[in-house]
Amino acid sequence: MVNFILLILIYTVIYSFMALGQNVITGYGGMLSLCQAGFFAIGSYTTGILTVKCGWGFWPTMFVGMFIAIVLGILIGIPTLRLKGDYLAIVTLGVGEIIKNVINNWISLTNGPMGIQRIPMVKVFGFKVNPYNNKFGFLLLSLCILLLCALFLHRFIRTRNGRALEAVREDELASLSSGINSTVYKVMAFAIGACLASIGGSLYSVLTLSISPGTYTFMMSVMVLCMVVLGGMGNLLGVILGAFIIQLISYLPELTGLSRVIPPQCKEILFGVILVVMMIFRPEGLLGRPKRQTNFMSDSKGTVLLYKAKHVCSNISSLFSNIKKGKGGKA
Repeated sequence: MVNFILLILIYTVIYSFMALGQNVITGYGGMLSLCQAGFFAIGSYTTGILTVKCGWGFWPTMFVGMFIAIVLGILIGIPTLRLKGDYLAIVTLGVGEIIKNVINNWISLTNGPMGIQRIPMVKVFGFKVNPYNNKFGFLLLSLCILLLCALFLHRFIRTRNGRALEAVREDELASLSSGINSTVYKVMAFAIGACLASIGGSLYSVLTLSISPGTYTFMMSVMVLCMVVLGGMGNLLGVILGAFIIQLISYLPELTGLSRVIPPQCKEILFGVILVVMMIFRPEGLLGRPKRQTNFMSDSKGTVLLYKAKHVCSNISSLFSNIKKGKGGKA
């Protein structure tokens, strides 16, 4: 039972990478993308191919997968991000299916439907982290990488680029009139989201030690979108919470011993129900979007300072009006 709970937590962390990437694209950028499963597959197959066929270690392959995902995200994003709403969602859905079909049919490189087996385990300082015998160690490793990525996003959103990206989400026309190039920031969000999904894919490959194209389906992208909507778009902690809840729901029949009664297809129906219910009753998600506050108005001192500034301005304006009246009387 303990190992099963650890496995759920590991999958929660791995899917959180995709959810954080989806949150950058949808929560901060305001774009509906459905190709996170494709970028997840890029990370998995980059690690699988380079470790099995080229003898590389896990860490270099993870960075190569990140680079490939970023490049593909930029190349796909530049022509497609001129679209909006449903049209963008349909195009990104097509991109995800293209990546899956390329992996499925490029037999000489990816081994086609048979996938890649016997992927080497990840090593940390020369020690192998066995995902079967040492699930707790693998969980700690994945969690450390996730915390670094979450810290990066936490800092990024508070930079000028992060604020510009949120401005594009709120009102693209107003941001353009303010001198913000919306296309650049949209492509940036797409590249970051692809990079994070690729990291999760690399970890997934060294968790299962075998990968196949049938894993990276459209339903995976829908499940990631459910995580973001459930936890709260634009909320880092909310997205991770949403990933945990969705994973818990996925393995609920096994946890309760009802796997023979509840068919596997029910969880897909449940994901759709969660999306509909959250959009109707709580569209901001469980935790909601955090409100941005400026330091000037974040405490009582800022309020007092604002009151004094208004008082000084009113005194200056009354002084100027008295001077004008004095000149008018002399005339």
